[in-house]
Amino acid sequence: MKTTKLVLTRKKPEQFTGDLLVFCFIQDKNGKPKTTKTLCEKELQKAITLGDFSCKENETLLLYSERPGKEKVYSGRVLFLGLGKKNDDTPAELRERCRQAGGTIASMAVKVKAKDICLSLPSVPGLKSEYVTESVVEGLLLGDYRFDKYKKADPENAPFTGIKKVSLCAAKNEKELRQAMLRAQHSADAGCVARDMANEPGNGWTPASFASYAKDIAAMHKMKCTILGKTEMKRLKMGGILAVNQGSSEAPKLVILEYKSSVKKAETILLVGKGLTFDSGGVSLKPSAGMEDMKYDMCGGAAAITTMAVVGAEKPDVNVVAIIPATDNMSGSSALKPGDIIKHYSGVTSEIINTDAEGRLILADALAYGIKKFSPDCVVDLATLTGAVILGLGHHRTGLLGNNQKLIDQLCKAGENCGEPLWQLPLDKEYSKQIKSDVADIKNTGGRPAGTITAAAYLQKFVGDTPWAHMDIAGTAWGFTKKKYIPKGPSGTGVRTLVDMIRNWKNNLIIKNKS
Repeated sequence: MKTTKLVLTRKKPEQFTGDLLVFCFIQDKNGKPKTTKTLCEKELQKAITLGDFSCKENETLLLYSERPGKEKVYSGRVLFLGLGKKNDDTPAELRERCRQAGGTIASMAVKVKAKDICLSLPSVPGLKSEYVTESVVEGLLLGDYRFDKYKKADPENAPFTGIKKVSLCAAKNEKELRQAMLRAQHSADAGCVARDMANEPGNGWTPASFASYAKDIAAMHKMKCTILGKTEMKRLKMGGILAVNQGSSEAPKLVILEYKSSVKKAETILLVGKGLTFDSGGVSLKPSAGMEDMKYDMCGGAAAITTMAVVGAEKPDVNVVAIIPATDNMSGSSALKPGDIIKHYSGVTSEIINTDAEGRLILADALAYGIKKFSPDCVVDLATLTGAVILGLGHHRTGLLGNNQKLIDQLCKAGENCGEPLWQLPLDKEYSKQIKSDVADIKNTGGRPAGTITAAAYLQKFVGDTPWAHMDIAGTAWGFTKKKYIPKGPSGTGVRTLVDMIRNWKNNLIIKNKS
């Protein structure tokens, strides 16, 4: 993927000679634009007087400037962008507003084909300058996303290929702002790569692709990468992954990436992401209408593995392990059948009621294996697991369940910070009764009632007392709430939530065996 060059400059905005100069303004407590002397000052004030620009949130005014200089005449575009009124917004809400502003700038860049952009950012009451910078730049980079790998270019109408350079005018706090820009680039790039993975068709992104990407990340950041194939899975008796893979011509992979911190006695976070590269539903075949979207069923795995790219770049003071069980779910002649009974890695037997409830089968093996092998202090899994979560929460929030309230609270805070809100659902013992089987230890569906919760109850059987949280991203991985910096299609959700949680991790944050 392309990488946008980020530059911190001491030059004044008026010295910028690129494609688009951006000034962001916030309203004062009376709703009046708080402006400063700048280019196009007369035109700006006239627009304000006429009511054409009042600095409302994401309101824009595009003007063209001319100034004398060594080159005699300089012509350029100047964009004035409103951030709205301060009100009583929380820091997280202000960060989201700045992120949306970055997405608006990216949209304008597409409109005017601006590849070289300069930002002049305001002081936002209630938000540190580095957070203003990080949020605007993150939104800009996330908004500057396109997936045109399979499109033939039109020679008569060359497409805009994206922003090449973003400069930030800053006279102070250079170290903090430089770090903020770097954090924004790490998280935005990871989110965009996760989107790329999801946008790839089922024949373009396979279990082998997950393995190849993991090897690249490991080589780049000196991590340990382990790939378990079908032979190893049979030896380890991973009946869940093997069962889902039975009807496929593509071999399954269990992809494991390990980052070890330099800090002695550092705690360990285990991430597990569902890597279902295409889901036909198996024998319990899905309806044909909309089945093309099932190439997105690997978004949990994409989030987990791209988070590791950020971990490798930033080297946090906590160990992080990511496991992605990867396969597709097809209806070949050997496919898993309703009524079959399988045995998971943990020894738990499961009666298969519906072969389309396959995500929990592959996650169960990965969770049990990861917890036994790495003894993590906590585990977070992500999966496009149930349609039921969309009925309950729409495309606005990720469903969140788990056995440890401190971990749940940390994830909720992280999601709020990065504009990926979560909502905790109950996981009482009563729900486990729905997945009791007459012929096995458990069954893989508990019926339509509380489908998201009973799916989590299935996973809970494989985590024991380890602090654990489950993120059901089926409603937010694609078709997420429309935002300026999130395009149509896959959103990359989950990546920035995990990154924020890891960045703010402190030892002993989670109390083991207590909810």
